Amino acid sequence: MASNSPRPNKAERNSNAREQAAKIREQQESAGKRKSLFIKLGVVLAVVLVVVLIAAIIMQNNRGAVADTGNAPRGGNAGGGITLISDTAVADTSGITVDVNSLPPVPVSDPANPVTPKPRDVVTAPKGQPINILLYVDANCVHCADFEGQYADQFATWLGAGDVTVEYRNVSYLNSGTNFSSRAANALACVANSAAPSYLPFSKALFAHYPEGEMSNKQLAAMAKDNGADVGSCISDGTFRPFVKFTDQAARVDGIAGTPSIFIQGKEWTPPAGQGFEAFGPAVQAAIDANKK
Repeated sequence: MASNSPRPNKAERNSNAREQAAKIREQQESAGKRKSLFIKLGVVLAVVLVVVLIAAIIMQNNRGAVADTGNAPRGGNAGGGITLISDTAVADTSGITVDVNSLPPVPVSDPANPVTPKPRDVVTAPKGQPINILLYVDANCVHCADFEGQYADQFATWLGAGDVTVEYRNVSYLNSGTNFSSRAANALACVANSAAPSYLPFSKALFAHYPEGEMSNKQLAAMAKDNGADVGSCISDGTFRPFVKFTDQAARVDGIAGTPSIFIQGKEWTPPAGQGFEAFGPAVQAAIDANKK
C-alpha cells in the first residue's frame, strides 16, 4: 500500500541526518564519559585495595613481630639454654631476662678463616659431678630429629642416673614461612617453665613428628597436653619467643654454624670419620667414666 505521507525534501533529509548524527555523537560521548568514569573508579578502587593490602601486611607483621627482650623460662639461662638436671627437673633458675640488643654483631663469614664455635656460658662439670652435654637443635632439622630419635631415651636414662646434665639451646635457623622453628622452640620453653617432667617426653614427641611436617600452635599445645603439660595459652601467646630470638642470635654470634651442634664438657663433638651419631653414646659414656675417677 502506498504511504500518504509526503516524501521529505532534500533540506528535511539533511536536517534529519544532522539530528541523527548529533544523537550518535551524544551517545558516543556519553558512552565515552561512562567508560572514562569506570576506568577512573577502577583505578581508585585498585589504589584503595593496594593501600588496604599494605596496611594489612603491616598490621600482620606488627602482630608477628617478636620483642627483643623477654624472660627466660624456668631452667633457662643467660646463654639461651634450658638445662635439665634430671629426667624430671630443670635447673633452679628464675627471674632471668635476655636482650638481643646486648649481643655483639654476628661475625662475618670467611671461608679462609672460619669462626671457631665458642658457646657462651658453657658448663664444664668438675670431677665427681654429672658431665654437661650441650645441644643446639632446631625443630625443623632432619638431622636433629634423627639424633633425638636415637638418644631421647638414653638421655632420660643418663639424667635419671645422675650421670649428666643436658642443656638444650633451641634455635630457629630453619624457620619457615610459618615460623615453625621459633614456635616449636617457644613450646619447648613453655613446657620447661610449667611442667619440667614433661620436657623430655614432649621433646621426643616433637622431633618424632618431623616426617609428618610442621604443626600449628593448636597442634603443639595438644601434643604438649598429651605429654602432661597444659601450656596452650603460653604457646598461643608466644610467651618465650623473645627468649628463642635471643637464643638463636646468640648462637650465630657464638659461631654455631648448624644443627645439631653437640658439646660434651664444653668441647665440640663431631662424629669420627666414617661414623654417625652411633658414636655419640660411647663418647658420652667415656666422659662420664673419666669424670668419676
